[in-house]
Amino acid sequence: MSENTRTFSQIQEKIKQGKAVVLTADEICNRVRSGEIVRFEDVDVVTTATRAIMSGTYAVLSFPVAEPDSFIRASHVWMNGVPAHVGPCPNERIGIVDIIVNGTAYSKSNPNYGGGHLFKDLAEGKAVVVKVETFEGRFFETRTTIKQIPHARLFATRHAFKNYLAFVNPKNEPTSSIFHASQFKGNLSEATFCGCGELNPIKNDPKLETIGIGTRILINGAEGFVAGTGTRSSPEKPNLSGFADMKSMVSEYMGGFITSAGPEIINTWAVPVPVLNQNLLDSIIKLDSELKLDIVDVNGRVKLCETTYADVWEGSDTTVTYNPDRCIKCCVCEVERTCPTGAVKCSGLTIAVHDAKLCFNCGLCVSICDGRSFSANLGTLHYNDGKTEKDIPVVVRQSDRVRALKAAEELKQKILSGDFKITEPVERIFP
Repeated sequence: MSENTRTFSQIQEKIKQGKAVVLTADEICNRVRSGEIVRFEDVDVVTTATRAIMSGTYAVLSFPVAEPDSFIRASHVWMNGVPAHVGPCPNERIGIVDIIVNGTAYSKSNPNYGGGHLFKDLAEGKAVVVKVETFEGRFFETRTTIKQIPHARLFATRHAFKNYLAFVNPKNEPTSSIFHASQFKGNLSEATFCGCGELNPIKNDPKLETIGIGTRILINGAEGFVAGTGTRSSPEKPNLSGFADMKSMVSEYMGGFITSAGPEIINTWAVPVPVLNQNLLDSIIKLDSELKLDIVDVNGRVKLCETTYADVWEGSDTTVTYNPDRCIKCCVCEVERTCPTGAVKCSGLTIAVHDAKLCFNCGLCVSICDGRSFSANLGTLHYNDGKTEKDIPVVVRQSDRVRALKAAEELKQKILSGDFKITEPVERIFP
């Protein structure tokens, strides 16, 4: 074995003995930024994380809704108005429903309430209303909480892209899109993006040498496992599928995000990357300025040009700041009306209240608040497609680096304390 290689078992033993060096991706990149040379022997495990809009999400729930033999089987089920798919088990006459709820499904009576909101409410222990239509055509309602649901598992069909995209609208007309929380203005006047850059799990392990089938991870704070690649994954642009038990998820890492094209869902992944060789370390120490960020037309996702994640994260403010003294008490608060996570509330002509726990730090409030009560540097895309060269301001971020940093730190502490045990994949995703 060469000097700059180590095995999973060697790292696991060092952790057990309390001798392992575990750093977050942010810590190691900050060392590089400061001019420090990070050597192979300086780190054993790097904890990575991402928090973002992740559409490919569904939950499988199985729980009692009535006494046995009170109905034959369910044909339709709604939870807080969000429609569910009944099945695959009919559970005839036993009073139990097995359902699948999509993260992007939403209530017809409240189109601003979707699967992401429902899952967060469940994680917070709130009671939710369950409406059942039976096979016989009868309707009834009941209530349930996560403690009353024996089986609640969240599945990821497409999460944690290596890095994602930045979006602009080159057309003259505004458009609705899941990549913007309000109408996406045209003429290359504004930009949105997704991706936590140098914190992203697969950025730190681009060849998926340590992240594979069976890798233990945290999804929304709960222990889960990687199941393989997600939909639309490729070696050039990989993403992951996985699952975790909802009953131990942390609501702070979850939620709904309202876009101009309907509700989306927020999820958080934290993934350990054991530093097995020098090639992995070389990927880990790459900074945002070395990570390509494609700029695409939001109307068809056609690539227009590219830049790097330094445009949107280097020197920007990860947190949005609210100054209530600047609130001018608008008759209609545009921030309250358009905040994608409902983090801003006001009543009548009173000062707006900002809930930092609900805030995603997307930054939309910065550009729409007439009183300039909200502030943050969201970065600027340096756009150059060979015909047009300009700087385009970012107005919405669909990744929250604040909570990603927190998730990576929590995973680090769990590893050091022995509460989280890193696992070697049972199989590589890419040979």
